Amino acid sequence: MSGIGAAFLNSLDIGLLLFVIAVGLNIVFGVLNVINFAHGALYMLGAYLAYSLINLLGMPFWVALIVAPLVVAAVAVLIDRLVLRFIYQRDVADSLLLTFALLLIINESVRSLWGSGIHVVEPPALLQGTVHVFGASYPTYSLFVIVVGLVLLAGLWFLFNRTRAGKIMRAAALDREMAEALCINTKRVVTGVFAFGAWLAAIGGVVAAPMRAIDPGMGDKIIIESFIVVVIGGLGSFPGALIGALVLGLIHGFGGRYLPGINMLLPFVGMALILLIKPTGIMGKGAGV
Repeated sequence: MSGIGAAFLNSLDIGLLLFVIAVGLNIVFGVLNVINFAHGALYMLGAYLAYSLINLLGMPFWVALIVAPLVVAAVAVLIDRLVLRFIYQRDVADSLLLTFALLLIINESVRSLWGSGIHVVEPPALLQGTVHVFGASYPTYSLFVIVVGLVLLAGLWFLFNRTRAGKIMRAAALDREMAEALCINTKRVVTGVFAFGAWLAAIGGVVAAPMRAIDPGMGDKIIIESFIVVVIGGLGSFPGALIGALVLGLIHGFGGRYLPGINMLLPFVGMALILLIKPTGIMGKGAGV
């Protein structure tokens, strides 16, 4: 029972962290119709900023968790205003190529500023050690990651279903021209959505920093997993991002414990099966945020 329980908790840990990152990618596509290949680089930037704030400037982890995502969101506003706004009405392939170029630019900028070595962030003292869950010892910090994922899940659901801002984003996603006719400033909405997606990616980066090695290639790895999530769940779908992330979390959690030899292949096998059975993903294209 302890082995299964630990695998389940690992699945939740991985799945909810992936959800936090991938849902930002999905929201940006759902509202802006942009496949943001630079999303992984923004996640990486959040992790590097957390490292600098904590290890170099001596800030507490909790302050870095607030400050780093806000800085990344501000960077995203600049990217949107200076670059992306010129391609919003063009083909999706153009946005993919442009954001891939941004990914390379951010990667090289990070390499120049922080070097190509590996950096480490220690979890805060409050979250160090282990706790006993399901008859097994489990890292306290991993439980914190699960809690963060659940809190953000509840917050995003509330945002999209119970707030005016969420309804405006959904309106802009469904029909931008009609939203403009209703006196909604869609340019501001577009910028806000892109910054919001970057903020979510950076939160994922800060939360992941004490768990994963911080290096210039970490954004490339996470964007691949994020795309697997959105392919499984359905591109542009908020519930699809959750389902896809949990499915991938289960693949990693149980595959890593019981099938370690082929664990790296299992996500791609799962994605291929979904594409064969339902090419638009479990929730299907256009399910909306």
